[in-house]
Amino acid sequence: KVSYTLCLGGLSFFVFILLTVTGIFLMFFYRPTAVNAWDDIHALQTSVTFGLLVRNMHRWGAHIMVITVFLHMARVFYHGAYKAPREFNWVIGVILLVMTLMLSFTGYLLPWDQLALWAVTVGTNMIGYTPVLGNEVRFVLLGGAEIGTDKLI
Repeated sequence: KVSYTLCLGGLSFFVFILLTVTGIFLMFFYRPTAVNAWDDIHALQTSVTFGLLVRNMHRWGAHIMVITVFLHMARVFYHGAYKAPREFNWVIGVILLVMTLMLSFTGYLLPWDQLALWAVTVGTNMIGYTPVLGNEVRFVLLGGAEIGTDKLI
């Protein structure tokens, strides 16, 4: 039986390709320094031809990617497709889901605005409360004890 949810893996791959292409385009107009980050994003939106369109495609694509990967994993779990002989596929899928969430989270930091600062502050503080290695993981993610201007690189 063919279902609409059958295409979620392919849709996730298509969105990944879209994010790769738009990300490469955006990379040419962005400098990862605290002094230039917000100005570069603003200039991209106002001065670069189709810059606002490409940035919004990238931003919305990131949101859609998280949703489609999560729904794909939920479908695989619901249908029991993680069972033998596909355990390795399930592990790879979980790793890709975690990587998708981490990349989406780090994308919030790039404009270096108030939303970015507080999203990273809250996210890394949550990680810091994880038992056993939480503070060490937080330190590694931040590259130090606090969020600073050198965290964009």
